[in-house]
Amino acid sequence: MISFGPVPSRRLGKSLGINNIPSVKVCSYACTYCQVGRTSKHTITREQFYSPEVLCGEVEKHLSSLSSAEMPDYLTFVSNGEPTLDINLGASILRLKQLGYPVAVITNASLLFDPLVAEELMLADWVSVKVDTAQADIWKKQNRPHKGLSFDQHNQGILDFSARYKGVLATETMLVNQSNDSHEALTQTASFIKQIDPSTAYLSIPTRPPMLQNAIAPSEQKVNEAFHIFSYHNINTELLLGFEGTNFGHTGNIYEDIVNICTVHPIREEAMQTLIQKNGAKESVLEELIKSKAIRRVEYQSNIYYIRHFNI
Repeated sequence: MISFGPVPSRRLGKSLGINNIPSVKVCSYACTYCQVGRTSKHTITREQFYSPEVLCGEVEKHLSSLSSAEMPDYLTFVSNGEPTLDINLGASILRLKQLGYPVAVITNASLLFDPLVAEELMLADWVSVKVDTAQADIWKKQNRPHKGLSFDQHNQGILDFSARYKGVLATETMLVNQSNDSHEALTQTASFIKQIDPSTAYLSIPTRPPMLQNAIAPSEQKVNEAFHIFSYHNINTELLLGFEGTNFGHTGNIYEDIVNICTVHPIREEAMQTLIQKNGAKESVLEELIKSKAIRRVEYQSNIYYIRHFNI
């Protein structure tokens, strides 16, 4: 299956997924937390998987089967492996853009040091690059890159790309318990991401069974700390806690509003009280949500915040 969805995405609205890698997982990484499965082919050598004609033809066929209400906001390369390993990626992006939809690519950024890969990604309208850490030892332990990759070269590739890219650039950092979630590690990661200057930096957690059982989500306390460290660096930061497809605007339902906002941003105590008062709700709503494990109360730098309970 080359295309699937559209699926709801908080980053991209309705996203029609495109898997340009065959069923066998081909990747330059073997991340401990990967929720796709074990890397069957660990490589940094680009190759042809589907011709642009075949890939675009399948997407066109898929689009023709959708109703007008189901039409996607983006065509998104989110593959069973690393999409930039596809030697036809650039040509496929160009053909897909002729269909009249913006094209997005979610990449681990490991091949951005290759000028040809960078040029091909320049063709996309929206690109998300993985930045799990700014420390080489954590990168090797958590992302388990192919032996042919260099950490310094990898980082410079991201910085060079970000300096030239004219589309919308995002970063995504997967937080893993006792791996890249220490205060020092988070501070260094935030400092590096600040140099990239993304439109949004997303902090995510493993929400489905990871490849290694010990690659689990940090506590809500740690995720809250990460959010504030990134925000302290003046980075526009959002949480991706695995709860896509919800409406984060005002719904008129205080319970839904609180849970939805907490999924994106921790809510400080004072702001929470204002939200409750504006909705004319009772103070007991907080305790009900905490008791039901919908949200959790955490402390950071002597302030109280509310964050979505992971329930995973």
